[in-house]
Amino acid sequence: MSESGEMSEFGYIMELLAKGKVTIKNIERELICPACKELFTHPLILPCQHSICHKCVKELLLTLDDSFNDVGSDNSNQSSPRLRLPSPSMDKIDRINRPGWKRNSLTPRTTIFPCPGCEHDVDLGERGINGLFRNFTLETIVERYRQAARAATAIMCDLCKPPPQESTKSCMDCSASYCNECFKIHHPWGTIKAQHEYVGPTTNFRPKILMCPEHETERINMYCELCRRPVCHLCKLGGNHANHRVTTMSSAYKTLKEKLSKDIDYLIGKESQVKSQISELNLLMKETECNGERAKEEAITHFEKLFEVLEERKSSVLKAIDSSKKLRLDKFQTQMEEYQGLLENNGLVGYAQEVLKETDQSCFVQTAKQLHLRIQKATESLKSFRPAAQTSFEDYVVNTSKQTELLGELSFFSSGIDVPEINEEQSKVYNNALINWHHPEKDKADSYVLEYRKINRDDEMSWNEIEVCGTSKIIQDLENSSTYAFRVRAYKGSICSPCSRELILHTPPAPVFSFLFDEKCGYNNEHLLLNLKRDRVESRAGFNLLLAAERIQVGYYTSLDYIIGDTGITKGKHFWAFRVEPYSYLVKVGVASSDKLQEWLRSPRDAVSPRYEQDSGHDSGSEDACFDSSQPFTLVTIGMKKFFIPKSPTSSNEPENRVLPMPTSIGIFLDYDKGKVNFYDMDQMKCLYERQVDCSHTLYPAFALMGSGGIQLEEPITAKYLEYQEDM
Repeated sequence: MSESGEMSEFGYIMELLAKGKVTIKNIERELICPACKELFTHPLILPCQHSICHKCVKELLLTLDDSFNDVGSDNSNQSSPRLRLPSPSMDKIDRINRPGWKRNSLTPRTTIFPCPGCEHDVDLGERGINGLFRNFTLETIVERYRQAARAATAIMCDLCKPPPQESTKSCMDCSASYCNECFKIHHPWGTIKAQHEYVGPTTNFRPKILMCPEHETERINMYCELCRRPVCHLCKLGGNHANHRVTTMSSAYKTLKEKLSKDIDYLIGKESQVKSQISELNLLMKETECNGERAKEEAITHFEKLFEVLEERKSSVLKAIDSSKKLRLDKFQTQMEEYQGLLENNGLVGYAQEVLKETDQSCFVQTAKQLHLRIQKATESLKSFRPAAQTSFEDYVVNTSKQTELLGELSFFSSGIDVPEINEEQSKVYNNALINWHHPEKDKADSYVLEYRKINRDDEMSWNEIEVCGTSKIIQDLENSSTYAFRVRAYKGSICSPCSRELILHTPPAPVFSFLFDEKCGYNNEHLLLNLKRDRVESRAGFNLLLAAERIQVGYYTSLDYIIGDTGITKGKHFWAFRVEPYSYLVKVGVASSDKLQEWLRSPRDAVSPRYEQDSGHDSGSEDACFDSSQPFTLVTIGMKKFFIPKSPTSSNEPENRVLPMPTSIGIFLDYDKGKVNFYDMDQMKCLYERQVDCSHTLYPAFALMGSGGIQLEEPITAKYLEYQEDM
């Protein structure tokens, strides 16, 4: 049957269905192919258990083949392949039917097919279409549906001489339809044909025995419970189902039929309940329609009120600007007229010229005195010219930033559910993000939805949503060197609160490097105090410093006390963070190589000044003029609530440019492969200082303290695993 004929037939069937002339009801959508949107024709069962027409499978595979070979060709609507493609050529169909076919493949491979039913890619295996079962059950139901819809259209006998008679039965073995007379002639009693299976008039003839698509000469006689598909005995003996659990076809038939019957009985028994629920849904839809229109009207009313207020304020502001403009222009006009009077033959100058013509001395003196005062005043105004008004309207600039922010937060009334607020101090981000929030009325919220997205300058990323029952959540697998926005909203039943303010956090440039302070290598317990967790160290200026006062008197200085991390770095990119206590006098932080640490730790303590020991690490070993491009250590100085940038030959070394406020948290990024170390302000994830470092040996996180001070490692750094724990 042609495509136009099939479409007209489908329309005819649907017309009869609408008139109530079809006996099989409410199943038509189960009989429609998801690809061509028409009744199934020779349907095949895909591995995902969806069915599709045999012809549609071929055409979709041909479409994929053509689009793969010609990337520049325009893609057509994939929902209707019958209308999209001409009839496939025989060579292409043969190529698709050939076992192991895959587009642009010369060797047998699996075939990936996009199922139009579930929109997932399914693997057709090496046999491709030949490995799919034909859905004879569905095909029979479709044929019954066609017959019910074409009750007025009789199936004619295939063996009658013209004119043919209407058939009364069809033989499944002969694949033909017969009238009563022809059936008796071709199926006489006492012959083998008399034992043929016959049914009512039909055009759908299927084989009596289902054959295995893997082994075409073998019957299907078993059912694989793992793959949930019929198989033959060769499939079980040495095929793909050799190690799978199988059962007999009769057992599978009995089990599946019982399950299906129970499910059908359950649905039939719940028919009244379903009808009542449908009625309830119809009422809810009508109520939703009414409430939605009412909400729109109320929203329009509120916005119109806002528009009225804005129009009123706009009119008032424009009126004030116009009044000020008119007043200033009047002042300028008056001043300009006064100055025009000073021009020749105008005003004062002309009058003075006339007075000069007076020859009587007494009259001249009487008039000239007053005139001189006026001219002198005009001359002074020329010497000190000052405009009568200002041209700037800076005082009339409308500040709408606050109102714009409020309008941007304009949202729906939350019906009593307060907006949750994200706690910025307790929310942190490293490889993963730990987001904490609090809710003023915590007991009123059933759950929360945490939303986050990556901020990209080029594209607007969509929000990712996570449902949370508590007031904190850990978000994993964030990208390095990225900026993320977070917000949260509360739910009470179906009622949702507005979203909280967005929290912007920056991920570090590398994965977190996890370590603790080393209590064995170089640790001086006389000067330094290390806690039991080994994540905090303090230096106290006390009795030991007083004992060193004698040395200070003869010109010696107290040296730095070093402590390092217990894990070294030999490759890759790493990031760690810590806090320096605000009361700290002098603290040095950075990295140092293993050989340099051995040199420092072997040196006698309290013997030399760190300022003049070139390799002491003071200001990266470069307080005066040492600007080595690469050295086996890099330390920066922090103290007295300041962060000191080491001297550099390429930047300004003025004190005001080298001294920055001490960040709340400081991060260090080490790129071992490139030999580079960076120091970051963790609050803004901003790089404060960058320097090359010699990475020929193992590098360790290094710290040094002098006087009172303290260093606290951040929690993700002290966790000995590179991931958060849910109980943080």
